[in-house]
Amino acid sequence: MMTETVVNVQEAPNNNAAPNKPQRGNEQALSWIKINIDYFKTTPGLLKVAEFILGIFCMGLASPAFGGGSHFFLFVVTVSFIGTIIWIFIYLLGIREALTFPINWILTELVNTGLVTVGYFIGFILQLITSAGLHYSYYRRGAHITAGVFGLFNFLVYGFATYLLHLEWKGSRTNQ
Repeated sequence: MMTETVVNVQEAPNNNAAPNKPQRGNEQALSWIKINIDYFKTTPGLLKVAEFILGIFCMGLASPAFGGGSHFFLFVVTVSFIGTIIWIFIYLLGIREALTFPINWILTELVNTGLVTVGYFIGFILQLITSAGLHYSYYRRGAHITAGVFGLFNFLVYGFATYLLHLEWKGSRTNQ
């Protein structure tokens, strides 16, 4: 009987070889970005767009701030505007789905939106009180009152968004 010898040959990896497919520099780095326009066709997405637009009106009409209440109102509007832009980009670029950090996104957005709602409530009241006592030109007084009214509208939009986020957060807790 003859003995049989089996030899297995493995190819050594060649790290210097050119890749099979040419890659662009940003293709790998930005492959996690998925543009999600469909989110802005939903109720929460439309609310974010409304918050953004109303924030622009509030900032434009309340500037420049003449009284202390207007300063606080513009602070709230600016901080909430920046926060809304951040949340818009989180949803637009699909960052929630791409990141694997243990972040409770719903609770984070709920707390953010709830704090902004309280800030807008205090801010629009102070804006209306301050602008009612202004002794400047009629045009600026009317613009500041209008800013307070748009602040009221934005307070209502943020309040409704907070309510919807609370329902979503409550529903996600029962499913776990």
